[in-house]
Amino acid sequence: MANVTINSAGPAILTVSQISRSIRTLLEGEFRFISVSGEISNLSRPYSGHSYFTLKDEGAQLRAILFKGQQRFLAKDIKDGQQVICHGRISVYEPRGDYQLIVDSIDFHGAGVLQLQFEKLKNQLAVEGLFDQARKKMIPLFPRKIVLITSPTGAAVHDFLKVWRNRQWGATIQIYPVRVQGTGAAEEIAAAIATVNRELDCDIIVLCRGGGSLEDLWAFNEECVARAIAGSTLAIVTAIGHEVDFTIADFCADLRTPTPTGAAEQIIPNLSILQRQILIFKRQLTILLLQKIDNYSRQVSQNRRLLGDLRLNLAHFTLKLDHTTSLLTSSMERFLQQQTLNFATVRARLEHQSPVTRMTIQRQRLAHITTKLIHQMHVFLHQKNAAFSAQAALLDSVSPLATLARGYAIVRRKQTEQKKDDIITSSRQVHRGEQIEILLHSGRLDCEVKEIDS
Repeated sequence: MANVTINSAGPAILTVSQISRSIRTLLEGEFRFISVSGEISNLSRPYSGHSYFTLKDEGAQLRAILFKGQQRFLAKDIKDGQQVICHGRISVYEPRGDYQLIVDSIDFHGAGVLQLQFEKLKNQLAVEGLFDQARKKMIPLFPRKIVLITSPTGAAVHDFLKVWRNRQWGATIQIYPVRVQGTGAAEEIAAAIATVNRELDCDIIVLCRGGGSLEDLWAFNEECVARAIAGSTLAIVTAIGHEVDFTIADFCADLRTPTPTGAAEQIIPNLSILQRQILIFKRQLTILLLQKIDNYSRQVSQNRRLLGDLRLNLAHFTLKLDHTTSLLTSSMERFLQQQTLNFATVRARLEHQSPVTRMTIQRQRLAHITTKLIHQMHVFLHQKNAAFSAQAALLDSVSPLATLARGYAIVRRKQTEQKKDDIITSSRQVHRGEQIEILLHSGRLDCEVKEIDS
């Protein structure tokens, strides 16, 4: 029985060990055998082989331990993100004052809420094409400026910078500080990506974070971060968690690396290795050029022997050219002389048959014929005018107008749609009441037949 200090002035004063032991007795007595449903997170297996993890739901967390001896009875290995039902008892770990669930057995019944959300968003973005290889940008081989979007106090950034310093590459590293875990971290990361694209002049963006549980890395599984990566005009490399960790950001990124150290090794050239490679290439190129020069020298010597003395060949071709030039000059002179003679002969023939003389004779004949034609036209017109006058006088003597001018008139039926204007020469051609018209020498009368006298 533990000793209890009695204070006569008040209630008993308990030590920390006493109150912890009392709470342990109460909890173990009240919760002897219980079943708890929740999601596994923060799973760790130290050297002892026991499994320590947190059992959580939306409102609370409960520490749990599964001893090494009990693990052989599990249907499968436990891991972060699994939704399970743990059977066991509540106990208190007195050195820390923590209460925990001592797990005897585990029932597996799902992948966990976060894992389901992860798969749902992953499938949605895959359908939209955000993971397509065709849209991923090329990673610059020799970057001059790299921006790390990460927590400046984490171990991840130090791992990245350690590789950068060891490789002695002249790239500038700029750290854009953000929260990488907790409420609002995803929005802060997405805003940082947009700001770097808009305001900073750099070659590559690296999203950098150390390892952790699924909920620790959840900021990189948010939709806003995925869409910010997909909308970036700069190449983005992810270095999130450990080699086995995959996030939505990894699928959207242009390059996924397993760790921050791996990211630095992939995107930062190793200056010493490059220098050695350049030296090797230089030696290989020198050897290749010397071999080419030697081959071409042998080919030139061989061709020179085949061609003989170039100066003698050149002299021979010069003489041949002079002889050919003389032959061509003589041929051209003979040709010109013959063409000159032909031209003189044709010119004499043309002068003998000059069209100027013929044109003069034809012009005189044309003038004579024109004068004769004009005279005959005058005679013809005079004859026709005389005949026309005689015919006009004869026509005027028998013209009805002349008859009308002497007081006579022409009577005819009045023209209608059914009847034409027939000339009336007898009273029997009309009837009483019929409309007729009388044409006079000057004017016309419209009349109606009143009486008919045969």
